[in-house]
Amino acid sequence: MASATAAMKRSDSIAESMPDALRQSRYHMKRCFAKFSEKGKRIMKLQHLMNEVELVIDDKVEMNQVLAGVLGYILCSTQEAVVSPPHVLFSIRPNPGYWEFVKVSSEDLSVEAITVRDYLKCKETLYDEKWANDENALEVDFRAIDFSTPHLTLSSSIGNGLDYVSKFITSMLAGRLENSQPLVDYLLSLNYQGEQLMINDTLNTAAKLQMAMIVTEVYLSALPKDTPFQNFEIRFKEWGFEKGWGDTAERTKETMRTLSEVLQAPDPLNMERLLSRLPTIFNVVIFSPHGYFGQADVLGLPDTGGQVVYILDQVKALEEELLLRIKQQGLVVKPQIFVVTRLIPEARGTTCNQELEPINGTKYSNILRVPFRTENGVLRRWVSRFDIYPYLELFVQDATAKILDLMDGKPDLIIGNYTDGNLVASLMANKLGITQATIAHALEKTKYEDSDIKWKELDPKYHFSCQFLADTISMNATDFVIASTFQEIAGSKDRPGQYESHTAFTLPGLCRVVSGINVFDPKFNIAAPGADQSVYFPYTEKQKRVSSFHPAIEELLYSKEDNNEHMGFLVDRKKPIIFSMARLDTVKNITGLVEWYGKNKRLRNLVNLVVVGGFFDPSKSKDREEIAEIKKMHSLIEKYQLRGQIRWIAAQTDRNRNGELYRCIADTRGAFVQPALYEAFGLTVIEAMNCGLPTFATNQGGPAEIIVDGISGFHIDPNNGDDASSKIADFFEKCKTEATYWDKYSKAGLQRIYECYTWKIYANKVLNMGCTYTFWRQLNKDQKQAKQRYIQMFFNLQYRNLVKNVPIPSDEPEKPAPKPVTKSQTTLSTRRSQSRLQR
Repeated sequence: MASATAAMKRSDSIAESMPDALRQSRYHMKRCFAKFSEKGKRIMKLQHLMNEVELVIDDKVEMNQVLAGVLGYILCSTQEAVVSPPHVLFSIRPNPGYWEFVKVSSEDLSVEAITVRDYLKCKETLYDEKWANDENALEVDFRAIDFSTPHLTLSSSIGNGLDYVSKFITSMLAGRLENSQPLVDYLLSLNYQGEQLMINDTLNTAAKLQMAMIVTEVYLSALPKDTPFQNFEIRFKEWGFEKGWGDTAERTKETMRTLSEVLQAPDPLNMERLLSRLPTIFNVVIFSPHGYFGQADVLGLPDTGGQVVYILDQVKALEEELLLRIKQQGLVVKPQIFVVTRLIPEARGTTCNQELEPINGTKYSNILRVPFRTENGVLRRWVSRFDIYPYLELFVQDATAKILDLMDGKPDLIIGNYTDGNLVASLMANKLGITQATIAHALEKTKYEDSDIKWKELDPKYHFSCQFLADTISMNATDFVIASTFQEIAGSKDRPGQYESHTAFTLPGLCRVVSGINVFDPKFNIAAPGADQSVYFPYTEKQKRVSSFHPAIEELLYSKEDNNEHMGFLVDRKKPIIFSMARLDTVKNITGLVEWYGKNKRLRNLVNLVVVGGFFDPSKSKDREEIAEIKKMHSLIEKYQLRGQIRWIAAQTDRNRNGELYRCIADTRGAFVQPALYEAFGLTVIEAMNCGLPTFATNQGGPAEIIVDGISGFHIDPNNGDDASSKIADFFEKCKTEATYWDKYSKAGLQRIYECYTWKIYANKVLNMGCTYTFWRQLNKDQKQAKQRYIQMFFNLQYRNLVKNVPIPSDEPEKPAPKPVTKSQTTLSTRRSQSRLQR
């Protein structure tokens, strides 16, 4: 296959390489294409193609010879094929972000390059032939208005948008001093509530500014480094300088030197450094409308999970970083962060009916709740995230008015979360002219196979037509995208990313999106979240350990009585524990881990197994997939006679106790195993490594980026359980012969976390993005406005009509529902203090 890849690299395109490849295996290929075509029109995925190739070429040696060449490379790079006899159309992805489309005749194996439009039209004929052949069918092409925006070119560069934007800015300002005038104009525009910052109109050209900085550098060099800015503020004002340069003479001098170098000979590193130092961001709005957004008693309620935890941790980190930057800028400003969510009158005993709620662990951050309104008044009941669309326009109008009042002005940065939050963030950002960021968390289009082409079947339940168009609108409207991993954007060699799946798609009868989003756009960035280090900290930090949880954890792990919270028991307490915690669904593969363990006698002799997830009684679940996994768990425990070696614990939502549970597992010199078939990010991997647990995690998705295999942990292949369980067993055998082996990986995991995966690193990256993209937005103002007009037209003519089809439920009183079952009251903050507002 390596030689095939090399051959492909020398070729201009798949369409040019494929004819020769087909000729080399003409006999077999004629039979294969006849096989593809014999069932008539249909869509074939890669697995279907390979299965039928294997049926035709039954000799394994010949089969391997075919797949070892260029043809094998092309087939394995195929994501989908549309059979429309006598032709087969291929959608081929040779590298992340790159797509090619070809049409092959099953009669003579002739190959023709086709456009994405041709491919989508052929695909549409399977579902709505009349519309597919209508020349007036709506086509959406966002790339048509992106022609002047520079883009990345290498797959490996995807997600490094901030670095490339700094380079693009540098190239625009380089050359003559006059080219730097946009930067001077930007500095003149900086203010806080009307008070000028950085420079005033005295220094309105690059030449004047440069001359003034020469004088001030001499002056600053004569002052002690720690001289407060206030001591020379008046002198500075005489020269045309305002507040914002720094809190001391040394900091002010550093900022001026950076600006001076940018004016003389701009380079990307200095440009990014300068923009991150400028007083640009003080007030932030974060949108997360759906679900029950609160700090306690909400996890486990409908549409309420990890996104809430993520945002609360995010807010604390952003406020801390803002306070540090404002201090270093020499300003006396109180930053404000508002998390805007929905106010739900029938709040199920939570604070979700409270308009304003201070966020615990912060000084200046609050949750602002705004109700959903209809023509009949305020909606009192919870509404599913799939049915939320009719309320969003009024919601953003009301939220905007509230924010402008509470902040006494506009925010400086708006961050959206998930489809609904990203859409309302786009609407507010456009209305106020504010820099916008989006965070997908999960794009539903990738969760449901063929959910675009089959949208009419799924729309009554999920309203995917609204969701996919809302996602496409917000992706194109936003100034920058925050992703957790490369794979979230552009996937892997074999699997497209969540964002990449919106490159081109079709909703037959509605619209054909020939260019939705381009993952080579420099708006894409990677900023991985961390875990709350006040909750998830190393097991060795004895003084911080929460010993009050130890009796409950002792009972949770080792009690021999089955109850509603745990079942099974561990006979040999001296063994280390391998531990996993996740939802009980197929993709999380907890039952896969149990089967690996059951089959591997060597591993069973070395360690005990503890898994946390789901219910024990399938009748308690309403999810068909979870019910199947519960039944499978019971059958595996019986099949491999695991009693005495396995402990199954029901789902746990108290994150403080979970943090101590990780550390108690580390006390046994155990390990954490994350066996998912695919994991978008892998927060439990971060949590476990934070607590000092050596970690084995899936090589499919985000964990493959978190862990450096063999250095800071281990990758395991979830599709090869025998190999995975042997790898875990090898580790524990080596721990028995090398006294320091376990500690080596415990420390290496922690080092990896501290270098790459903390909330402090995240907050610094996100605020740097906010500062840089705010200036980039100003440089590309005309392009931004042109694209926004296109988006507004699409929003008004297409999206708003679809929203009218989403039914508004009657607002009858809701039946009371029990709170999430936990031993101790679930809390999302690190302290259980009553909110300041209530006090």
